[in-house]
Amino acid sequence: MGAGNNFLHCPQLYRNSPTPLGRNTVQAGERDSGSRPFGRITGMFNGKIMALAVAALLGAGPARAAVVTGLDAAESTDFEMFAGKRVGLVTNHTGLNAAGRSGVDAMFASKKARLVAIFSPEHGFRGNAADGEVINNSTDPVTGLPIYSLYGKTHRPTSAMLAGIDVLVFDIQDVGARFYTYLTTMALCMEEAGKRKIPFVVLDRPNPISGMVLEGPVLSKNIQDFTGYFPVPVRHGLTAGEMALLHKDIRNIAVDLSVVKLQGWDRASFYGDTGLAWVNPSPNIRGVDAAIMYPGIGGFESTNMAVGRGTDSPFLWFGAPWLNAERLVATLNAADLPGVRFRVENKTPELAIYAGKLCHGVRMEITDRAAVRPMDIFVLAVSALRDRTYYREFRFDEAALRLIAGNNVYKAIFESKDPPEKIMADFRAQCAAFDKLRGRYLLY
Repeated sequence: MGAGNNFLHCPQLYRNSPTPLGRNTVQAGERDSGSRPFGRITGMFNGKIMALAVAALLGAGPARAAVVTGLDAAESTDFEMFAGKRVGLVTNHTGLNAAGRSGVDAMFASKKARLVAIFSPEHGFRGNAADGEVINNSTDPVTGLPIYSLYGKTHRPTSAMLAGIDVLVFDIQDVGARFYTYLTTMALCMEEAGKRKIPFVVLDRPNPISGMVLEGPVLSKNIQDFTGYFPVPVRHGLTAGEMALLHKDIRNIAVDLSVVKLQGWDRASFYGDTGLAWVNPSPNIRGVDAAIMYPGIGGFESTNMAVGRGTDSPFLWFGAPWLNAERLVATLNAADLPGVRFRVENKTPELAIYAGKLCHGVRMEITDRAAVRPMDIFVLAVSALRDRTYYREFRFDEAALRLIAGNNVYKAIFESKDPPEKIMADFRAQCAAFDKLRGRYLLY
């Protein structure tokens, strides 16, 4: 079955397809209140009904979330946009509504939509599988629905998985870093849906580390891997819905794409400002601060440095048995980087690199979330670590760095004598160019 006009009943739906949307449609280049000139854009409720729907979701009590997610917006109409449709839902443990209920359970209980299959990303449907762990297909014990793993034998949904599905829906909380794999899963699902003429819908969620800050190099267009799939900076400042629009356009994906917008989200905000309950998106992203630091400190996973996996502070600490932590901490604090302080802290990781070994390390304390720049921390630290007088054991994994940094040249750059300020300036120039490009895809 096709998408039909059922999509016209969802609040705050942005649609990017050749299908006519009716009289509320805004054509490319035009603007409605708060929108950007991209594709066809429409708000599906008339003003009165929209106001009632939003008021009902926001509520009057302090326990209500200030931000309404795409899931909550769709659920407010009992998923009317999917009425009569057989739905496949790409989701995990982060796909919760404002009351903490799973989107799977909410959609399965709908009298209008018919949920028939679940698709899960890296870390599995429950979000507790280890980094890189292969996950098999399973069955949801609550609904009895099949859970198709997209981090097992395949990263793409197959024809057999998609058989009988009328619309494929994505609802997962991302962290805002290019090498975090949930949005790659989204992109691969978009592509496979498009090949089979299955409409694809993103239930949008906030970028938890702000939609205003861009950091790091842009992925080279000749690199496309599961951990490096989009030509965007390491810290890209996009929501899942915005990334879907960008991917469809830049890669020329033939897919009927719609985005159910967030309501009440401020682009400059962090997840702690949204009023939504924090759920660890993966086992080692245990709070907003870890998510903020991940785009920079995650870069050390292309080296022989531990990043805190198997400790109480992943991505807020890095270290190694051979590290002269006192010297490195002194170097980092002397740089007076905004929004962060450094101190020496030794840890013995329980897993990953150096498991069971005492590591001398650097602990980071964020003092200003809006000001801290984790990629600058990474660049400054790497620049100091190339001093073989004190850090002779420091090494890069060239293949991993290629994907994390996004280009073949960065091993040579990081190992050169270029001052860190020059490298940072290069990254900022790339981000400035991308910022001009991304404007056409911004929904907020």
